[in-house]
Amino acid sequence: MNAISVEGVSKRYRIGRRHDRYRTIRGAIAGAAAGLLHRREAAMGGEMIWALRDISLNVEQGDVLGIVGPNGAGKTTLLKILSRITYPTEGRVRLRGRVGSLLEVGTGFHPELTGRENIFLNGAILGMRRREIREKFDQIVDFAEIGRFIDTPVKRYSSGMYVRLAFAVAAHLEPEILLVDEVLAVGDVSFQRKCIGKMSDVARGGRTVLFVSHNMASVDSLCPRAVLLEGGRITAEGRTREVIQRYLGGVGAGSGELNLLETGARSPGSRRVLRRLRLTDSSGKVVPHAVPGEDITFEIDGESAELLSGAALAIRINTAFGQRIATCHSRYQSEETVSLEGAFRVRCTMRNCRLMPGPYTLMLVLTADAGMVDQIDALPFEVVESDVYGTGKMLPGRCGYYLPEVSWDFQRGRGGS
Repeated sequence: MNAISVEGVSKRYRIGRRHDRYRTIRGAIAGAAAGLLHRREAAMGGEMIWALRDISLNVEQGDVLGIVGPNGAGKTTLLKILSRITYPTEGRVRLRGRVGSLLEVGTGFHPELTGRENIFLNGAILGMRRREIREKFDQIVDFAEIGRFIDTPVKRYSSGMYVRLAFAVAAHLEPEILLVDEVLAVGDVSFQRKCIGKMSDVARGGRTVLFVSHNMASVDSLCPRAVLLEGGRITAEGRTREVIQRYLGGVGAGSGELNLLETGARSPGSRRVLRRLRLTDSSGKVVPHAVPGEDITFEIDGESAELLSGAALAIRINTAFGQRIATCHSRYQSEETVSLEGAFRVRCTMRNCRLMPGPYTLMLVLTADAGMVDQIDALPFEVVESDVYGTGKMLPGRCGYYLPEVSWDFQRGRGGS
């Protein structure tokens, strides 16, 4: 039996035009000052864009479905429609069971209420009785690890506390359908593992999970099936690993230059300091990929309005499924201590690249003495085949991720017992 049926769903938005339902004095003054521009926009009607186009999808009860795709593909819009936060322009959705959603940090929380009050509020929204919520209350608080702050208004919570409580509520109040967007990156590694484990428990309990993430390792481990959204349309559907490989194969074929304000998954709290990433070869030419046996340079442009004392940049190289392969880190590999302010450029050259051909992803982490400044994950990085050993042959992909520098010497007539 289908827990979720999506039939021909499309969603259209108007951009470039304001729609103020609630007027304030400040808004009225600003509106008067910009009246001429607004009248022109009204005459033009604004630009219409389709965030989703003709989406049809069936998810059976107890399925765990991953949804992957680039930024702006329509993933969050689809979950908002399923959560009834917004409604489709065309098509219809049928849901069988209560829906719990975790789409943004603190979704559904009232900032003036305490953590305790928000737990009961969210349970009531899900249609649960007060007795049912009480039975789960201690489990929720223990899982979220915020016992000392449970009677503090959530407006005073950090983003990490917000998401821990929000996930704990969504997962423990037992909705039949759980929708999870890219929010788990807020927590630390141990909490992310707890969340993945809890979602596995939810799935084994027969409930339905839709999971949106840029972390391909999490999608691969949690979801037997996945769909790929691109440009508001489903372009692939099937076994998770095959869908991920198709997605990464598409994003890996680039120009060698990425706009970091538009590409990748930025962690909440990031200051959007890192602006552009280029791959260049030994001659300084921008190249779309790395070649085994040759140097590759990561050139990162950024801009900071404030002084970043003790700045350091890490470039983490991961497999397509999130396994760490190597890390380039200025704090450990350079003796220079730097401070950054205004526009800046950082170059990191990896000598004699020894990675096996295939798709990889990069994570950029900029830190300073005060802590994390900017973090971006899921940046495509590709290594292409090369006759690195000069034999006319290439090691097959099953041989690992690293190409060792080796020499062989066969001596006849020696050895044996």
